[in-house]
Amino acid sequence: MTKKDYNDLSYKIIGCAIEVHRQLGPGLLESVYHKCMGEELKYRHIDFQTQLVVPVVYREMKLDTELRLDHLVEDLIIVEYKAVDQMIPLYQAQLMTYLKLLNKHKGLLINFNSENISKNTVSIVTPEFALLPDE
Repeated sequence: MTKKDYNDLSYKIIGCAIEVHRQLGPGLLESVYHKCMGEELKYRHIDFQTQLVVPVVYREMKLDTELRLDHLVEDLIIVEYKAVDQMIPLYQAQLMTYLKLLNKHKGLLINFNSENISKNTVSIVTPEFALLPDE
């Protein structure tokens, strides 16, 4: 996989979010946007897993922590959805932790409670992302 592959897929995911936002607008619950994003990803034939359990291993023991991410797209990009007035650093820290725990290189944090999805999407990459070839 290359950085370009990840970025192309990110572009497709954000396109899905823009379409969902265009259809529904801001102001709904996160769970509604989550379901609609699943439908939009299916419509565009983009493979994903939903509500995937994020395993936590502590002192070589796998713990049942109930951590679940919103979507893992093409087994590459973790996508977390929010419907909040203001994004806080905790959301980015959570996504970075999911990336680390699942050994993934890129994540998207999308806030649907906004006027412009593109401007309110945060892309997070791990240091390993920088080691990938450009193309």
